[in-house]
Amino acid sequence: MSFQTSALILSWIAILLLALVVSGLVRQVHALSNGAAGRPGSVGLRPGSAAPGFRDLAPPSPATLVLLFLDSGCATCHHLLDEVAERAAPTDVVLRVLYRHAAPAAATDLPVTVHTEQAELFDRYDAIATPFAVVVDPTGRVRRSEPVGSRAALRHLLDQVDQPSGTESGPAVHQIQRGGAR
Repeated sequence: MSFQTSALILSWIAILLLALVVSGLVRQVHALSNGAAGRPGSVGLRPGSAAPGFRDLAPPSPATLVLLFLDSGCATCHHLLDEVAERAAPTDVVLRVLYRHAAPAAATDLPVTVHTEQAELFDRYDAIATPFAVVVDPTGRVRRSEPVGSRAALRHLLDQVDQPSGTESGPAVHQIQRGGAR
């Protein structure tokens, strides 16, 4: 067998393998776009379950509590800090920002309480990715627990929680606590 024949055979084998790989990738993309793959298991606590550490995180007066789990190395989390700073106006919702480790300098200037070194709460709330939000009612029960991948998603979540209708927010007094890292 000549060198050209061997090269031609190897080229066809490589093309065949490449076609199989592309076919598999196309199948996966098709399954994901149709939702056939499903969501990779639920994250966060189930609605109605008790909120871990609620006593330490709760505002002094009854209010809906939104816990925002962030990471200092997360670019999206930095954008959410701007939304948090803009949302500090009095409402029926109290925001708490939690970091697994240290918080960036921008977080210490927020008009809300920032908690650092909260790795245990990240685990207890099953906040496997950041940014992640948990809505807790005034009685300490989880209402919602979900990732918030953009500033618009956080704004939408806060708008739903802050609605005067009784579905997401009860009548409560908002209290803003300015606090640095704990």
